[in-house]
Amino acid sequence: MSDRTGIFAGEDPFAIARDWLEAAESEEVNDPNAIALATVDKTGMPNARMVLLKEIEAAAFVFYTNYGSAKAQEIDSSGTAAFVMHWKSLRRQIRVRGHVEREDGPQADAYFESRSLKSKLGAWASHQSQPMASRTELLTKVAKITGTHGVSPKRPEFWGGYRLIPTEIEFWADGAFRLHDRFRWVREAPDKPWEITRLNP
Repeated sequence: MSDRTGIFAGEDPFAIARDWLEAAESEEVNDPNAIALATVDKTGMPNARMVLLKEIEAAAFVFYTNYGSAKAQEIDSSGTAAFVMHWKSLRRQIRVRGHVEREDGPQADAYFESRSLKSKLGAWASHQSQPMASRTELLTKVAKITGTHGVSPKRPEFWGGYRLIPTEIEFWADGAFRLHDRFRWVREAPDKPWEITRLNP
C-alpha cells in the first residue's frame, strides 16, 4: 500500500510491533508491555484484565499466567483471545485477535527461572482467581512455600505461558483533528498471507 510509510512501513507485522514496543520502552513510565487481554467464558460473556506481554516472537505474542485462573480457563475453553496495547505517551495502539496455545515447555521454564524469587514464591502460593479468606492466609502460604521449595523453586505445573497466534492485527496512531491512521492486517490462518487494509479513523 503506497501510503503505508514511516512507523507503519514493513512487510512483517511482528517486526513493526517490536519496533513500537521498543519505542514505548523509552517513553512509558510504567509497564510499556502491558496489554488489556480479553477472553469470553462458556456463556459468551466477555472478560478483560491487564497482563504483561513477555515476548513478541516471529509469529506470535507470549504471556504467562496461572492455568487455574479465570483467564486461563476461558482461553482453554474457547481457544481464542484478543488484546490491545495502548501507549498514551506515543499516541499509538495495537489490537490483536487470534488463536491461543499453551507454552508449558522449556521456554516457560526459562522464563519462570528469570523471575525474582518473590514472584516465583507468589506464583506457587496463589490459587489465582479463587476466593481467599484474608491477606494473612496468602502470606502464610508464601512462608510455607518458602520453607518447602527454598530459594530456587521450579516452575509449578499449574503455571505457564500462552502463545497468541493472530489472524488479525491492527496498528493505530493518533492523527490531527482525530483523523487517525489505522492499518488492519488480516489472514485466514497462520500459513496464509496477510491482507492489509487502511481503515477509516
